[in-house]
Amino acid sequence: MKWVLIFRAFRHKNYRLFFTGQCISVIGTWIQSIALSWLVYDITGSALYSGIASFCSQIPVILLVPLTGVTVDTFNRQKIILITQILSMCQAFGLALVAFSSHPQIWQVLCLAGVIGAVNAFDQPARQSFVIEMVEDRRDLPNAIALNSSMFNSARLIGPTIAGIFISAFGEGWCFLINGVSYIAVIISLTLIRIQHGPVLQKRHKGAFREGIKYAAGSLPIRSILLLLAFSSLLGMPFMVLMPAYIREVLHSGPGTLGFLMSFSGAGALTGALRLAMRRRPNGLERGIPVAGFIFGTAQILFAASRTFALSAAFLFCASFGMVTIMASCNTVLQTLVEEDKRGRVMALYSASFMGMAPFGSLLAGFTGRKLGVPWAITICGFSMILCSLIYFKNVDAISAEAAKMFSRRKSS
Repeated sequence: MKWVLIFRAFRHKNYRLFFTGQCISVIGTWIQSIALSWLVYDITGSALYSGIASFCSQIPVILLVPLTGVTVDTFNRQKIILITQILSMCQAFGLALVAFSSHPQIWQVLCLAGVIGAVNAFDQPARQSFVIEMVEDRRDLPNAIALNSSMFNSARLIGPTIAGIFISAFGEGWCFLINGVSYIAVIISLTLIRIQHGPVLQKRHKGAFREGIKYAAGSLPIRSILLLLAFSSLLGMPFMVLMPAYIREVLHSGPGTLGFLMSFSGAGALTGALRLAMRRRPNGLERGIPVAGFIFGTAQILFAASRTFALSAAFLFCASFGMVTIMASCNTVLQTLVEEDKRGRVMALYSASFMGMAPFGSLLAGFTGRKLGVPWAITICGFSMILCSLIYFKNVDAISAEAAKMFSRRKSS
């Protein structure tokens, strides 16, 4: 019976259309992600440059946050996402041209990484806020969020493996080309979606961004979740940028191994997402967040100590399970509690906390990996994640009590 609950958001036609298009596009995104990290490492041979590339692709999220949330609360979210997908397709084709050239330059790759970062700064809060428009029954919202996470992480099972095969056989350029073509599916699905009653869009005014900040800061659950995500992204999650260096320097292998290892990461993440999709209600999700953080941090430490593929795959599975449980739980709690007229701004803060702090963490991880070695850098990420979880856990009773009050008010309104 519980398995029936996993797919209950598919009752909504618009969500089915969006989900189908995204299934194809996200596979392409993962193919590009692996190819990009390998291209950077292949050009430079440096874990530091892997961190710099990640920095360039994520820093626009935090720089543009005063614009993105207000834009999402002001303009049609469906049109915003359509524009961002077209721009993302153009960026992928641009990377393909660079990779196919006889002498790809690192500055070209970094510039295009910055372009996708700017596009994602608008795409992420618009995409997060658009879910509630496609799912008319608010009771199905947590399930839709969990299914989105499941779809994203299912792609991690397929995309990295394809990327590893194509990089080994044909080179990175074909991976970028595949990703560019994959955007056609989501663009078509967006043009077919028909929203009957969209949200009342807010008028843009001078203090709109400050109003969103004040609202988020005034709520203990929202404030605590955003802070946890920010510090986790800065100190705990950037270990993924070290994966190419880990494969070469610790496991002494190549891109095929990277692809297979990332597939185990996807399997762990998918398991965590499906577990959340089985839940009937979002109540109490905030209490499980620090437990997931402890699993994530401990698995990272064990992963850093591993020197064999089998153990590395097992620990990466557990780490990804914990990481996705944190992300999806935080997203669900925020989407459930936030008021509709503040949704775009709060989800922009969510993106800034999750993605905006990651570039600084990527630079820090890359620098640490260069100075202390990749295993030590990953170990530090693991201990940092455990510390962040313990700080959150200290206030979990107060957070849970306040979340219950806010959820009751939202349910009755």
